[in-house]
Amino acid sequence: MTTVTIVRKDGRIAIAADTLTKWGGGKESADYVANHEKIIRVGDSYVAITGSATFKLILADYFASLDEPPQLDSVARIFCVWNTLHGALKEHYYLQAGEDKEDDLESSRMDVLIANPRGIFGVAAHRTVQEFSKFYAYGSGSPYALGAMYAAYRAPSLDAEAVARLGVMAAAEFHDESGLPVQSFVMELSPDV
Repeated sequence: MTTVTIVRKDGRIAIAADTLTKWGGGKESADYVANHEKIIRVGDSYVAITGSATFKLILADYFASLDEPPQLDSVARIFCVWNTLHGALKEHYYLQAGEDKEDDLESSRMDVLIANPRGIFGVAAHRTVQEFSKFYAYGSGSPYALGAMYAAYRAPSLDAEAVARLGVMAAAEFHDESGLPVQSFVMELSPDV
């Protein structure tokens, strides 16, 4: 019920998200929901969140409760942060334990993309952390976003933000669970990366 994208290109990083909220068959666009953003700031990182709309509130509350923002600048550090977060999701935010006995691990029930000056990362629901080299997308509209970004990434006239926004716009055009406007943020890649 979301499309979030992330791009690393020519020394810049961009992260983008749609702004539609879906509840069953109903949809709530940014025209009706004032707090429609799906990207939050955590220290020097931007975190784009998929899953229940409540996860945005939970993550903002959790990270604000910490003495200092966590370092989300490597696969190992992100994994440690998300593993600790999963315990808090269960204990303080009442995350329901999964009933699927086929899963090896409990799901945190959200996928997130993380952008910061050190790179672009993704955390899947079972806390698999990946660092991406070019671009990626999560959410129900991600197949459309990935196709659009793949086609556009090599175009010299399109910078990181244009490619990230294009991915979200493609998902909003062809998938009924993603909607405009697009929210996006851009930053410079650290020179020592």
